[in-house]
Amino acid sequence: MHKDFFCMPLHLDQLATFVNVADLGSFTAAADKEGLTQPAVSLQVKGLEQRLGVRLIERVGRRAQPTAAGLDLLVYARRLLRESAAAEEAMTPYRDGASGHVRIGSGGTASIHLLPRAIAVARKSMPGLEITVRIGDADDILRDLEANSLDIAVVALPASGRNFEIEPFYEEELLAVAPAGSLMPEDGPDAAFMRDRTLLLYEGGNTRRAIDAWLAAPDIRIRPAMEFGSIEAIKELVAVGLGWSILPGLALKRDRAGLVTTSSLNPRLTRRPGMVLRRDKHLTRGLREMMKCLRAFKG
Repeated sequence: MHKDFFCMPLHLDQLATFVNVADLGSFTAAADKEGLTQPAVSLQVKGLEQRLGVRLIERVGRRAQPTAAGLDLLVYARRLLRESAAAEEAMTPYRDGASGHVRIGSGGTASIHLLPRAIAVARKSMPGLEITVRIGDADDILRDLEANSLDIAVVALPASGRNFEIEPFYEEELLAVAPAGSLMPEDGPDAAFMRDRTLLLYEGGNTRRAIDAWLAAPDIRIRPAMEFGSIEAIKELVAVGLGWSILPGLALKRDRAGLVTTSSLNPRLTRRPGMVLRRDKHLTRGLREMMKCLRAFKG
């Protein structure tokens, strides 16, 4: 016998036919059940016997019965067929578009103030959709997206990458934030006014770069009193009077009991969160649904 003989795969249709013949005791009855001809059923069983090198069915009178080898094989055949049916059933929600998994990478502000509402809408439309969110620095998130360990990134633009599709979906104002009761210029604080405050700023990322550019003046390098990786921490420190800041408007929607004062800047400063995907990304129904909900976000 050729050494590669037992490397040949078992065929589920042959196993199913064998089980039907063994259960029904008849090639003809098995053929009727499967909608095949009796010769086709015989060929299926013969092919399985040739594959395994043993006799599986023998005739006892008018009945077709499993041999000793066939009885042993029935245990495994039934198990394989059950697992096959379970695997097919598990795939049904994906085939019907009712289930799926979307991996999102995001910065801290979006993950707290933007994504929860978009995710809630997506899950309402697709209750079986599983969504995981990874929070991190935009550069790290984009590297993970490039490596395909994330399906979509939600980051402050700009974002660069030859393999990326980038879609802005929202414009968010950045606001001056001061302790409650602080006096703001009537037309909003300008860069010179803000440079004279004790500034608590978010460290790194496109949002910080935009703020630094807005604050910039010739021969002046911005040196904030403190820098933090958490916008929520900055809000708390401003609320207790330790300084002023410039923060995304979404992070200030739910100011607790008026503990801070906010104002538009002069001139107005905005940032644009966007969706970033690989150009070759397959858009599953779950991913399309998530993108639709992000596009519909109105803050």
